[in-house]
Amino acid sequence: MHFHLRLWKQDSIASKGRFVEIDAQEIPSECSFLEMLDIVNNRFIAEGQEPIAFESDCREGICGTCSMVINGVPQGPGRGAACQVYMRKFQNGQTITVEPYRVDAFPIVKDLVVNRSAYDRIIRSGGFISEHTGGAPDASTSLIPKPVADAAMDAAACIGCGACAAACPNSSPMLFVGAKVTHLGLLPQGQAERKSRARNMVRTIQEEGFGNCSNYYACEAVCPANVPASVIAMLNREYIRGEVSEAVGAID
Repeated sequence: MHFHLRLWKQDSIASKGRFVEIDAQEIPSECSFLEMLDIVNNRFIAEGQEPIAFESDCREGICGTCSMVINGVPQGPGRGAACQVYMRKFQNGQTITVEPYRVDAFPIVKDLVVNRSAYDRIIRSGGFISEHTGGAPDASTSLIPKPVADAAMDAAACIGCGACAAACPNSSPMLFVGAKVTHLGLLPQGQAERKSRARNMVRTIQEEGFGNCSNYYACEAVCPANVPASVIAMLNREYIRGEVSEAVGAID
């Protein structure tokens, strides 16, 4: 298969980026999108040209590092991360536009690589969980209803890729933060710091320069881990609980 790429090139955070035209030739249909870029880069290296910079790690859809927008869709068309997008999804000869996330809080490092450390700082602001010391308790001592366990597991599926913020017109990361707050807030292990966790993480969202949620649901539509937008509702409830707790001077 052959493709025509309109790809974003940018030398550094301080330089001005631009789209360049690249031909991707002799691409097997079973290639993933990242493998297609590997083939193009191998040609560039053989020709003495600088390869395209992009980030990847596991290539199994669980690390969330391949933060790119393919034909206007963060992480590409269909469900799954960009490493799970296969070239057979495109038509032979098609023009494909590839660019990095357009989120102010994710500054572009080079080409398709963005700095998503703002998500790390949000996670860090949530803090740790208090846990028993000593011998491990039996698993059967903490009974959790299956619907609750299922909802917690659905939220825990978030891979922190940033597609939710990239798809949102407000660059809001509420789906990501809602997933983290929900999966701990539903389980016994996350109860001790429940209120302070939501309060601190939402405040860090604002400090990092992300926008607010306006219920566009674009985040849910592109999430490669199928995290439901209902986690945002729980985040809002947990945040209000935390703010009221602090306002009345309650200890949490």
